[in-house]
Amino acid sequence: MSKSYTVAVVGATGAVGTQMIKMLEESTVLPIKKVKLLSSIRSAGKVLQYKGQDVVVEELTEDSFGDVDIALFSAGGSVSAKYAPYAVKSGAVVVDNTSHFRMNENAPLVVPEVNAHALDSHKGIIACPNCSTIQMMVALEPIRRNYGLKRVIVSTYQAVSGAGAKAIQETMDQLGQVVNDGVNPADLKAEILPCSGDKKHYPIAFNALPQIDVFTDNDYTYEEMKMANETKKIMEDDSIQVSATCVRIPVITGHSESVYVETEKVADIKDVKEAIGSFPGAVLEDDTSNQIYPQAVNAAGKKETFVGRLRKDLDVENGIHMWVVSDNLLKGAAWNSVQIAETLHERNLVRPTEELVFDLI
Repeated sequence: MSKSYTVAVVGATGAVGTQMIKMLEESTVLPIKKVKLLSSIRSAGKVLQYKGQDVVVEELTEDSFGDVDIALFSAGGSVSAKYAPYAVKSGAVVVDNTSHFRMNENAPLVVPEVNAHALDSHKGIIACPNCSTIQMMVALEPIRRNYGLKRVIVSTYQAVSGAGAKAIQETMDQLGQVVNDGVNPADLKAEILPCSGDKKHYPIAFNALPQIDVFTDNDYTYEEMKMANETKKIMEDDSIQVSATCVRIPVITGHSESVYVETEKVADIKDVKEAIGSFPGAVLEDDTSNQIYPQAVNAAGKKETFVGRLRKDLDVENGIHMWVVSDNLLKGAAWNSVQIAETLHERNLVRPTEELVFDLI
């Protein structure tokens, strides 16, 4: 008889946490005997559903993981920093959806379709990449495998759900003020976007904000640097040149990206389309004669990454342009996390680690 698991969801009442529960419900690969829902004391006691059954949300503590085999974390970097090592110490394998462990040399950074092999040497914590990085990896990997990659330039058009529930509400309120009350978009008041942790806030309704996260010393934002650094780590190649510009737009769900790549070998665009269309997790939507291309409204609620508008650069022989769209809460977060858990099960890697390499706080 195959083993079945107790799976914990940390941050169960949040936007990604609720989607994690849904993805666990839909999994046909992961044998689950029990789900354990954990959150801060503010949400403890709430009742959520798992497969039609009531599950009471418990307060997250250092002792929450005694019976847990797999712990999915999505409650903020500081929560992961404190509690993920305790989960590992208790014998669980952690899949962390925050940025805290992504560049830690002891934590593999995984998109299962791209680098599942990185799980084989895990030490208890696996990091889930940034949402924008994940979907770009699914589109880039079939190109990299067939033609090599030299350079990536990406501009993102990211949904407000990536900034959380308060950002969604702020967006809806602002849109209502403009449409229903005739307020000039420039006169709208903002408290969350573009980044709740920065000094100034700007309206998102009928606007585009070229800032996601705060700025670093090199004038790129942390979101932009995440895409660059994570791409190199996942592809295990520091020589790939990666540059990003990340923009927030008034879309609720679904990140879109304009991606330009330069390959090592010159590629025939028809062959590139075939490679992407046959790659696991990717869906080719590319028929300009019938105006078929990926759209955020169509990607919302779906697990796949959609790729289209593939075309050769007009001046650079080895240059290719494409448009990449995916649901940022699913493939960009919850589904990728559950996929990692499924892959751990399939590779017989759900087991306690021999030594704790992550510090207890």
